[in-house]
Amino acid sequence: MSPPPAADQPILRLSGIRNAFGDVVIHDGLDLEVRRGEVIALVGGSGSGKSVLLRTIIGLNKPVAGTIEVLGKRVDQLKSKALRDLEGRWGVLFQNGALFSALTVAQNIHVPLKEQFGLKGPLLDEIAALKIALVGLPPDAADKFPAELSGGMVKRAALARALALDPEIVFLDEPTAGLDPIGAAAFDRLIADLRDTVGFTVFMVTHDLDTLATVCDRIAVLGRKRVMVVGTMEEMLDQTDPWIVEYFHGPRGRAALAAKDRAAARQTPAGPGRPNG
Repeated sequence: MSPPPAADQPILRLSGIRNAFGDVVIHDGLDLEVRRGEVIALVGGSGSGKSVLLRTIIGLNKPVAGTIEVLGKRVDQLKSKALRDLEGRWGVLFQNGALFSALTVAQNIHVPLKEQFGLKGPLLDEIAALKIALVGLPPDAADKFPAELSGGMVKRAALARALALDPEIVFLDEPTAGLDPIGAAAFDRLIADLRDTVGFTVFMVTHDLDTLATVCDRIAVLGRKRVMVVGTMEEMLDQTDPWIVEYFHGPRGRAALAAKDRAAARQTPAGPGRPNG
């Protein structure tokens, strides 16, 4: 077994990625590195290929050219057993949850445990109960079918399944899409809390400016068939590209930053001689 990558090495590295469907080129010469333990978001305009890139990383789409390295391993060089083992070290939450409608929440969580480890019996239910509690769902959610859940509960159930194998990196595709502002904010807090307590890396595709402002350590902007810039929310504000300026300096961007500043002010402890309230 090869040693794990050093802590300062990227947990995910994309080099020279080219994605094309016939004559239509989606990405060309795309590079990106993701640091261990960070929450990084991929943003971009419609048609920029955000979901295509995510599907490429997790193996649902094969790039025409370029290399993908996850957890220190070149994906294209792995045999089937080694690739399956690597896939067991990441989890995926698809945009609409993608839960199996004929299975209960617990049974959905059982699926990767059975496929990856061949687990059977009561241990499956014990692990499912732990994951259900981890994402903030009530215990009785275990026996409910997806159609019996609210939109926010579906997202949490899908996240519980994504965390079934204790992944080192979690991929999220539009995790707050379809949620009301309260539900979206609660899901953002859940992701931030889990990252801090469990310690996994998060790679997400999102257009939610509140998520970008409150949860993400860095943002990667996809455009012109490549990653144009990577940086913090504050660094995005210094960019001069017209699309980036419009995206981050527009009314919704300003509102998200104002909300972030208000939240930071509430969390700042009072210093010596300063009133507490």
